[in-house]
Parts: sequence; C-alpha cells; structure tokens
Amino acid sequence: MLKDIPQEKQRQRAPSKRALETRARIMDAAERVFARSGFDAASIRDIAAEAEVQGALVNHHGGSKEELFWRVVARRADVLGDARVAALETRKAHGPLTVPAILECFFGPFFEHVDVGGPQWVAYARIVAFVSADDRWKDLAAICFDPTANRFVEELAALYAPQARSSVASGFVYAVASMLALITSQWRMEALGDAPINAADHLDKLVAFCAAGIDAAAQREGSQTT
Repeated sequence: MLKDIPQEKQRQRAPSKRALETRARIMDAAERVFARSGFDAASIRDIAAEAEVQGALVNHHGGSKEELFWRVVARRADVLGDARVAALETRKAHGPLTVPAILECFFGPFFEHVDVGGPQWVAYARIVAFVSADDRWKDLAAICFDPTANRFVEELAALYAPQARSSVASGFVYAVASMLALITSQWRMEALGDAPINAADHLDKLVAFCAAGIDAAAQREGSQTT
C-alpha cells in the first residue's frame, strides 16, 4: 500500500539500535507537533526541540517537512488498516454482516490503539482529521486510507440497493468524521455535561448513531429512485 510514500535513502549497513530509537523519538515528536500546530505552523525546529535532537537529525531521518508529514501519517496506516480488515474478516466468518457490525469493525481497532497507545494515537487521530479536511493531502489519503475505506464502503453498499451507493459513501465519510471527533474532542463532551470517560466507552453509542444515519440516507435514496 505504501510503496509511493517517500522512502529513506538506502544505507550501506543496517541502522543501529540507537539510530532506530532516535528515529522513533523524532517520529513521535513530529506526530505531536503536527497534531498541535497543523502542517503549516509546524517547523523542523519545533520538532527537533520536541524530540531533543538537532534539526539536522530530523532532516536525516525524515527528509523535508512534507516528507516527514507523509511518513508520520503512513507509519500507522498499515497497522490500523490491517487490524480493521482482520476484524471485518473475523466478523464475516461468524455470519452475515450488518451496518452496525461493519462500523464496529472499522471504529474498534482505532479505539483499541488509543487505549494502548494513549496520547500518541490521539495525536495521530488529529493528524488524520487534518488530512481528511485538506485536499492537498488527497494523494496521501489515497495511498494510506482509501484502500481500506473502499473495502468498508463496498461491504456497506452491498446491504442496499445499487442506487444507494452514493449515500452510503457519504454516510461513511460522516461516520469517519464522527469517530475522529469522538477521539480528539472528549473534553468537549465533558464540558457539555458528560462524566469523564474513555472514548472507547462510547463505541456502542457511536456505532448506533452512525449506523442509523447511513441506513436512513440509504433507504431514502433507494425509495426515491425505485
């Protein structure tokens, strides 16, 4: 999937453990800085300071700022995509799919990674939201996210009349936006009266909310064109 992501220059020998640890620290720092500041306001200097390394090391391990952004997005994309597809295949093996089941397979792995990875995965969710909202990253999204997204849209669309596919695809985009908002904006829910709670504890509510929206839109589209 990620063959088009800018790759690091080939080295004459395998990187040392220290080099790998430095690279991981830089990538984590870049993830946090991009999540806080967005792509435009972030700087290599900020990332170097966050990682507590020299700016030259950031360039060495990540390339230009744009290349680094691509790498930050790409490094978790396969992990997340593989987990989602595995969840979907497991669910299919146990019986017919439903809209809630498909959405749970898509949302659940992200929430599981947030539970385990904590702030770094929340930062990643913010970056994914930036990518989703800015068409300058459409090539990046096409490489990192569209193969998995299209798989889930096809599974959802198969549950409805063919003419409802457009509404299903739109509803899926709305659902992804809702998932990212839940992961990154828990503080807003608390401010509006919800007790402090992990985002994953809202999974059932999110699935029910998004499934109802997709179903209503798809049923309406199907009834209008039959």
